[in-house]
Amino acid sequence: MKLLIYIILGIIQGITEPIPVSSSGHLLIIKRLFNIKFNDLNFEIFVNFGSFIAITLFYRKEIIDIIKDFILYIKAKNKTYYKNYKYALMIIISTIPAGIIGLLLKDKIENFINIKIIGLSLIITSIMLFLVRNTNGKKEDINTIDALIIGLFQVIALFPGISRSGSTLVGGLSRNLTKETAFKYSFMLYLPISIATMILGVKDIITSNINHKLLILYIISTLISLIVTYITIDWFKNILLKDKLKYFIYYCFIIGLLVILFL
Repeated sequence: MKLLIYIILGIIQGITEPIPVSSSGHLLIIKRLFNIKFNDLNFEIFVNFGSFIAITLFYRKEIIDIIKDFILYIKAKNKTYYKNYKYALMIIISTIPAGIIGLLLKDKIENFINIKIIGLSLIITSIMLFLVRNTNGKKEDINTIDALIIGLFQVIALFPGISRSGSTLVGGLSRNLTKETAFKYSFMLYLPISIATMILGVKDIITSNINHKLLILYIISTLISLIVTYITIDWFKNILLKDKLKYFIYYCFIIGLLVILFL
């Protein structure tokens, strides 16, 4: 039974991380529905690592090119490398607001988590998605103002239950970016935030003395999260490009309302 629970949690993480519905919120909902008693942040760090690896693999070529060109432009100032150099700078600018606020308010945010807040956050996510549902932007180049505004949208996702991918996607679409550009940028922003979260969590993992049996369950969940996340990224991309964002609007609103009324 415990193995089955961890398999389900890994699948839930993998499905909900790439789509605009809040993975952390859904993990909490599933725990409440099935009366799962543990509240282990180390587990969330593990399964998020699975999603991180999946997203890294999905965009591996782009990530390698961005890092390589960023370094080469700094060294040679060759215009050939400027596009990816600028893109890397935009990622840094977008990451700064959430990084600062996250460090300052980490403990307060964690203490604010409860199931009713998760329900409310899902409704807020549905409203944000509703506001950009018909947006068909034309811009493929992200400028400094775009990066800053998208970064501020990412700050909203620090609030428990607000989807990070959803808020950054909404931020990108609100700046008239094409759906594909906003989609890719949203996932690129996940990487530095995820790295920072994992670094902050390493100390807790080392000092928590996770027993051998539990560690095996964590690893199983992480591998499942990796596989399911990878599959879901491509699926969600196709949904978005086919202008079917409305399904996530309905889903977030209905689930959020049910959570508030019945959990």
